[in-house]
Amino acid sequence: MPPISISLFELLKIGPGPSSSHTIGPMKAGYDFMELVRALPKEQRDAADRLEIRLFGSLSATGEGHGTRRAIMAGLLGYQPESCPSDALEQYADNDTPYELHADGKVLYYHPGDIILDAVQHDYEHTNTMIFRLQSADETLLERIYFSVGGGFLRWRGWQEPDEGTPAYPYENMAELKEHLKKNGLRLHQLILANETALTGVGEEVILSELDRIIEVMEHSVEQGIKTCGVLPGPIGLQRKASVMYAHAKKGQFQGSGFLKAINAYALAASEENAAGHSVVTAPTCGAAGVIPAIIFILKRHMGAMQEEVREGLLAAAAIGFLCKHNASISGAEVGCQGEVGVASAMAAALIAYARGYRFQVTENAAEIALEHHLGLTCDPVGGYVQIPCIERNAMGAVKAYNAYLIASTLDESYQKVDLDKAIRAMAQTGHDMSCKYKETSQGGLALSMTEC
Repeated sequence: MPPISISLFELLKIGPGPSSSHTIGPMKAGYDFMELVRALPKEQRDAADRLEIRLFGSLSATGEGHGTRRAIMAGLLGYQPESCPSDALEQYADNDTPYELHADGKVLYYHPGDIILDAVQHDYEHTNTMIFRLQSADETLLERIYFSVGGGFLRWRGWQEPDEGTPAYPYENMAELKEHLKKNGLRLHQLILANETALTGVGEEVILSELDRIIEVMEHSVEQGIKTCGVLPGPIGLQRKASVMYAHAKKGQFQGSGFLKAINAYALAASEENAAGHSVVTAPTCGAAGVIPAIIFILKRHMGAMQEEVREGLLAAAAIGFLCKHNASISGAEVGCQGEVGVASAMAAALIAYARGYRFQVTENAAEIALEHHLGLTCDPVGGYVQIPCIERNAMGAVKAYNAYLIASTLDESYQKVDLDKAIRAMAQTGHDMSCKYKETSQGGLALSMTEC
């Protein structure tokens, strides 16, 4: 395989919840396809009389609950995830309302209910497949087959890696990463920054400023969540819990069990904001968007961490996310929730260890411990909504991240027998062996048990 060449801001993206693969990726697809339509010769645009969109895999199985139709509609109408208003998806909740799609003089009428939920099991290259077609009476004028591959990353048939810079310190796994650190006398955040600069051509000052924006959005999602009450959207009727948990933590002055209640409250808060379809950061996905914000909130509000320390910790966390995505997956549709909340927990454990001043080995050990204890975790959302068990799983992932940090920072580094590369390989193999019933299709696990109840 080629070395890791993922940008920080491909992994950590701002966008609407509740699912990066089901909302951010599809919104990008809708936007991209309309750009292709506008680029067609005028005579082809004028001949078009209808648009056909088909969803496959978990996009079909749980797309209604995840807001996929609304996300595609928003993209077709020109919204992009990082800049759309936080309530963008709420505007398209009515599947039967037609909207005008403008393409340089040509107008097509389309509404979310036109999007076809096709086969869950299929033979396309990726489980999360979308087919967009622009048609006339007797032919297909334009077709693109998209793949929403997790974490908001979008690919399509024929897609090629963009021609970008070469990483200053190329690596494929943790062993190679560690070798660079030792050989060049670098700390982890310095290496990740150097690679980002080499890949994108953007200066460090701009990168750090954008990281601060990412941290700000994460903190905002927690702040909004801990002061918002009520019932989340959808037929489940799930009550928000973050504000209640936060009130209990505050009553105990965040001491003893109150500290753990605070971690839970912060993770629940950001995850509930995600479930409401509001803007969050993919860290590494929307479904796991509560874990890292909870740890950042704990670091800054309860442990006195400075912004620079948190920023450096986030760079260390990104390194863990890069390794997991490159050598396994961060998509619940591919490997289950171990690739979402499991990876988020590993990233968060690395973040807190690194931000607290521990060097590389403790940081790796913390990430490995957190990931190891999420192996085999299924993705089984009830009704296709990112609510049960997803929201509480974020809270559990944040608590496990903190506990992994405690174990790694307390015990001798040499006690650790399993390294992160081994844990990532185990995650990839477990995901490969896992039945599709437990990979975001809502056809098994807790999703089925709730239906039977």
